[in-house]
Amino acid sequence: MKIIKIIFCIILISLNNINHIFAEDFNSWVISFKDYAMEKGISKKTLDITMSKVKFLPKVIEYDRYQPEFYEDTNTYISKRTSNEKLEKGKNLFVKNNSLILNVESKFNVEKELLLSLMGIETNFGKYLGKMDILSSLATLSFDKRRSEFFTNELIIILRLIDSGIVDRNVLYGSWAGAFGNFQFMPSTIKNYALDYNNDDLIDLKSTEDSFASAANYINKLGWKKNNPCFYKIKLKENIPLNYLNTSAKKIKNKKKFKYFKKYIVDYDNIKINENLITGIITPDREIVENSKLLEPAYLTFDNYELILKWNRSLRFALAVCTLKDKFKNEL
Repeated sequence: MKIIKIIFCIILISLNNINHIFAEDFNSWVISFKDYAMEKGISKKTLDITMSKVKFLPKVIEYDRYQPEFYEDTNTYISKRTSNEKLEKGKNLFVKNNSLILNVESKFNVEKELLLSLMGIETNFGKYLGKMDILSSLATLSFDKRRSEFFTNELIIILRLIDSGIVDRNVLYGSWAGAFGNFQFMPSTIKNYALDYNNDDLIDLKSTEDSFASAANYINKLGWKKNNPCFYKIKLKENIPLNYLNTSAKKIKNKKKFKYFKKYIVDYDNIKINENLITGIITPDREIVENSKLLEPAYLTFDNYELILKWNRSLRFALAVCTLKDKFKNEL
């Protein structure tokens, strides 16, 4: 872990030394990108308006190299994001928007508690929407070589949405990674799932109506099963083979029926779960957090948990969302 931190510091120093070089190369990249975008069908008018204002943002590169879920232990990560203060904010938001949220819950068959939890974890109920110019963020990450293909595609999508008049370029300020609105949608998510729920001919994901409906539509289309569990915290016995312990959010592997894990789980008989339910096991701190215990914390995960991973590929993010959802269930 100490070696990782040293490497990270070296990367940051290197980035600071070459940022001015990047900025010069970036300007050349913008010219080439505009030609590419026009080949993809983006109008010259839209490109002249948008790409003339984009800037290389060194901070975006730094943020891309350092993300807190890779350095915080799970308990710290979850407790910071599921506080009583956040619970109260969510309850107040629900009271103010009761009719809308209940309508969305019914129409899309997604629990209001989940929607509030997602908004709470993503932006603290709209308080932290991000102040980065999204076009500049996406352009910077497209210019960067690490995930250039992915962010180039996202940049083309948002330009196409601007070109079609569905999205207003002037409100596109959000996260360093190009996510936007109360639920932090990437451009491809806006394209595939966002809704103009208040029928004003614009998709505005900073508005309560469009954002809640879009989030509910997205999670519904992913396959969310209302009132099904996300995870269950467990204590493991030392005899469990390590290949059953997942540490990556890319895919939960080696899943089995719950009853298969009986010999590996402390107090198995006291866990009230259908023994034929398919489940996997995650130990999110293992191999990531310095001096972490091999088998703690550990969780059984179910299908709904994996759907949250499709929203955000972070084991801790999904745990925090489901934890806050359960807290809301006892309060609304």
